[in-house]
Amino acid sequence: MIIGYLRVSTGKQHVENQKEEIQKFAARRNLKIDKWVTEVVSGKKNEHDRKLGKLLKSLRKGDVLIVTELSRLSRTLLNIMSILHRCLEKEIIIYSTKDGYAFDNSINSKVLAFAFALVAEIEHNLISMRTKEALAHRKSEGVRLGRPLGAIKQQVILENREEIHRLLKSGVSVSAICRMYNVSRETFYTVNRKHPLI
Repeated sequence: MIIGYLRVSTGKQHVENQKEEIQKFAARRNLKIDKWVTEVVSGKKNEHDRKLGKLLKSLRKGDVLIVTELSRLSRTLLNIMSILHRCLEKEIIIYSTKDGYAFDNSINSKVLAFAFALVAEIEHNLISMRTKEALAHRKSEGVRLGRPLGAIKQQVILENREEIHRLLKSGVSVSAICRMYNVSRETFYTVNRKHPLI
């Protein structure tokens, strides 16, 4: 399958230029676009919260993704590299028409895939290290880490809010409900103050 991906940041921008550019590129290479994916969203937004995320998951070995520029995929270099690495691993071909890049099964692409994977791994390790250092620093300052005490029990009540409300309306006592969900009355009333159940 050959997909043309079009993205603009705001509704005031138009995708026609991108579409025309991709169509010309496809015609020069005797490719026929099977599907167009268009979205109006910031390139800074995580790919998983965009149509792009679903598209990347649906692509299979041998599929072709065409964009006008790599910046259409994301605004951050690390995200672009991560997307390209995953596509190369799945043997999905990516063409970037304006940049002139072709990420296919060539040796150049394999070298790039290795470089991207290495950079992504280094970045992941750096983030992990920074997080551990920050948590250790906060702990040394006496900050209590983890979820607040009772947060999990409060979550149980919130997740079953509709059922609890129905039970209360049918005359079941707060004590009985607390026993059913294994929470204290104090926790029940704490949640009730923020999210009225009664």
